Amino acid sequence: MSGFDAVAVGRRVLTAESAALGQQAQDLDETFVRAVDILFAAKGRIACTGIGKSGHVARKLAATFASTGSAAFFVHASEASHGDLGMIGQEDAILALSKSGEVRELSDILAYAKRFRIPLIALTAAPGSALGQAADVVLRLADAPEATAEVNAPTTSTTLQIALGDALAVALLERRGFTAKDFKTFHPGGKLGAMLRTVGDLMHGPAELPLVAHDTPMPEALLIMTEKRWGIVGVTDDQGRLAGAITDGDLRRHIEGLLSHTAGQVMTAGPKKTVPPAMMASEALALMSDPAPSVTVLFVVENERPVGILHVHDLLRAGVM
Repeated sequence: MSGFDAVAVGRRVLTAESAALGQQAQDLDETFVRAVDILFAAKGRIACTGIGKSGHVARKLAATFASTGSAAFFVHASEASHGDLGMIGQEDAILALSKSGEVRELSDILAYAKRFRIPLIALTAAPGSALGQAADVVLRLADAPEATAEVNAPTTSTTLQIALGDALAVALLERRGFTAKDFKTFHPGGKLGAMLRTVGDLMHGPAELPLVAHDTPMPEALLIMTEKRWGIVGVTDDQGRLAGAITDGDLRRHIEGLLSHTAGQVMTAGPKKTVPPAMMASEALALMSDPAPSVTVLFVVENERPVGILHVHDLLRAGVM
């Protein structure tokens, strides 16, 4: 392309984003302190959420929080409306990212946070938006143009989101007195160490298992499914063996007369995918990702009996890739 200067474009973008970061640093005020206070006080985890580019940033921030001593996980804003909302508990805090603050996919999360009084922090450029109005604290993105001014693609704004999220993570790290020794504990052997961990190392134990007997009435099974927050409930036979599982899909398929059925009548027999505690975490992730079908939750089974449950977020938080 005649007259195109890639270096000049690169310098222009970096200069624009650098200036925006400087402005963001100047704009930081007491709302940042309040945000840190909320995250520090949370007895549960930090649920990071967003959609599109903001969703990618939210996933990165969840990993940053988790690796620096603040338990965190990512919730896809779209998937939240299809079962993942149950992963967010009343002792958690929510960090929601959206430049415009008017993302339809976030509406269920905002309503859920309000209903259960879960503290909500917004990273947005629009405090007056639906997200900003619903938030307990708004961390406002600096009023700076995107580096692609004519196209207006998310560039500067996502850089600011990442930087603000990193600032929160480091502030929490220092407030907790997180040391190099602690960091090593969270990174035993780096990526290799994570890949060598087993399902038994990462699974949630019997106390968190969503289980019902095959003859359990569906109203009771639904209560267990909701209480345990995994979006699934396992069904056991008379010997305590895992006979099947009930997911949102099973509920929809049996919607007519659902409450008159038993768990055994509604379940999908199997389930097709289970893992033993001794399996490598990396193998479990590969099994989850296999499109026949892909799943986000696996029952951990030993001698045909369920002994734990594993979510894909447990693997991602542990650094298994």
